[in-house]
Amino acid sequence: MVAKTPADACQPMCASIEYDSGKTLMAQGSQALHDHVAYRMEKALGGTLPQMEVRFKNVSISVDVVVKDETDIKVELPTLSNELLKSVRGLCAKKHTVKKQILKNVSGIFKPGTINLVLGQPGSGKSSLMKLLSGRFPDHKNITIEGEVTYNGTPVNELLRRLPQFVSYVTQRDKHYPSLTVKETLEFAHACCGGGFSERDAQHFVNGTPEENKDALDAARSMSKHHPDIVIQQLGLDNCESTIVGDAMTRGVSGGERKRVTTGEMEFGNKYVMMMDEISTGLDSAATFDIIATQRSLAKKFRKTVVISLLQPSPEVFELFDNVVILNEGYVMYHGPRAEASGYFEGLGFKCPPHRDVADFLLDLGTDKQAQYEVNSIRSSSIPRSASQYADLFARSTINGRMMEDLRDPVHPSLIKDKVKHMDPIPEFHQNFWNSTITVVQRQITLTTRDRAFLVGRSAMIILMGLLYSSVFYQIDEANAQLMMGIIVNAVMFVSLGQQAQIPIFMAAREVFYKQRRANFFRTASFVLSNSVSQIPLGLAESLIFGSIVYWMCGYVPTVEAFLFFELTMFLTNLAMTSWFFFLSCASPNLNVAYPVSVVSILFFVVFAGFVITKDQIPDYLIWIYWINPMAWGVRALAVNQYTDARFDTCVYKNVDYCANYNMTMGEYSLRTFEVPTEKFWLWYGMVFMAA
Repeated sequence: MVAKTPADACQPMCASIEYDSGKTLMAQGSQALHDHVAYRMEKALGGTLPQMEVRFKNVSISVDVVVKDETDIKVELPTLSNELLKSVRGLCAKKHTVKKQILKNVSGIFKPGTINLVLGQPGSGKSSLMKLLSGRFPDHKNITIEGEVTYNGTPVNELLRRLPQFVSYVTQRDKHYPSLTVKETLEFAHACCGGGFSERDAQHFVNGTPEENKDALDAARSMSKHHPDIVIQQLGLDNCESTIVGDAMTRGVSGGERKRVTTGEMEFGNKYVMMMDEISTGLDSAATFDIIATQRSLAKKFRKTVVISLLQPSPEVFELFDNVVILNEGYVMYHGPRAEASGYFEGLGFKCPPHRDVADFLLDLGTDKQAQYEVNSIRSSSIPRSASQYADLFARSTINGRMMEDLRDPVHPSLIKDKVKHMDPIPEFHQNFWNSTITVVQRQITLTTRDRAFLVGRSAMIILMGLLYSSVFYQIDEANAQLMMGIIVNAVMFVSLGQQAQIPIFMAAREVFYKQRRANFFRTASFVLSNSVSQIPLGLAESLIFGSIVYWMCGYVPTVEAFLFFELTMFLTNLAMTSWFFFLSCASPNLNVAYPVSVVSILFFVVFAGFVITKDQIPDYLIWIYWINPMAWGVRALAVNQYTDARFDTCVYKNVDYCANYNMTMGEYSLRTFEVPTEKFWLWYGMVFMAA
């Protein structure tokens, strides 16, 4: 049974709050703001705010791990021969599969309006439980998940695609784009999560008086509009909001501030359940207390379900929680009210000393440190020693009995009503495809322009190599088809292979993409399209600068039409190769694989471009590489662009009669030398292929 009591501890005029900005909204603190807004919203709704209850029953997670039997492999000096032998023996070693249990028959319930603490040593299963309940646990064929998880009575598989819109998950890892500022990072998250108070939610504010309905809309819209500034104030990031986030290689905010950015990034959107994993790492006790106090206020005033895992909370922080879950080796040692935890374990024969923090005392139980807490009056044989023994005792306790009774009870009708009325209409993504793509494009362009080192280095290289090519091949003989084709191939190679330098940039962005995609910030297609669009200005600049230098100084056809076709071909080849290296970055497991694969692909692109080996010399079983090779299409288009010009459509050129000697014009002869088709429509075919 869920108690549905409005947040009426605050009267309508108890807090006079201005709606001008995030600072004015937060002028009296988080709790005053939450009181102010929640009171007005509940008046307009005619009841409490929508809530979500999370239930999980008999949940177990196991992983099949492949283990090699290397017991016969001796430890020897790390010489080259020994390492080679060790590798061969490792490949020949017998393999067998071991089933590793992560969570073992875990049951529980997280109710709306409560803040819950998950305690456990590293490896206890805290993160796995929170990932599972938030819908972020990986789905692999070697992972087996058993049990039942429901949200307001709805099974998880029915909500999985939309679950990130209801349940937020803050990861342990602080992965962000280092060149974005704190405020830009939070504003992007806010935009992806709707960017404001939706009209879908506004239509429910009709159950109060006209004045109450208007007050609720004004308060809700103002809070949504200034939400990034509110989060910045709540997390104490106002002093560094204009500082870039940074990372291990780029100086930015401190580690503690970066952790707060990670927490704030997932605060946006109308989330009913908030899962936060190890959010206190790198924070001092005062900052941790303020953040947890804010989450407690959200839980109490907005009826949210908050679940937070911490490693060693201070006594003041520990007191802020309503319930505590203690995990050890995948077993639940305790799940119940925080205030009853010490008394429960005292009944098992363990007493927390006055000088010891309760949270530390609870973490030591089930480990080799628990002996110091044993009460002498309890028989040693009856005291639990292992996590499984604690789990068995808890399963028979009255606290667990009450919880299991709650699990057996049907879901409260008000929660089912909340699901139908407020949650079912919520889409998988808050933004439509085009708005989402525009949002991500703006972010990607900002990231591109902020990478000063790459831009300066690339610009210098383009100008230098353009001048080098042009000075070496200055005004070459147009009749020398081999030399002209060589310059064309080298020009295409330069603008193509230079994009390999972006592989580390693409790889570094993957973890941020995974995090934000799992949170349903945007569609995968929006990210891919926006990444391609953001490369257009850079590719256009590279092609214009390099192409303008090389084209006129090397002596290509001096017509505007041919020059524009040359530039367009270079530009499209640049983008096509950028897309190829982006694909490799996405498909490769890590940078150590992406780089070798890219080098091998470059080898194939160069060899099968139609210059080193002409088309007719390529074996039939490899000719497909020639036809899918962007460099080959670029070289072919530029060659056709050069030698189909009217000045080469002649029999006699520089005292050589090509029609008499070869039965073709000078332009046709030059193209046929490298088995390039002579029809001009191949220029357009090349454009279409590379654009596609």
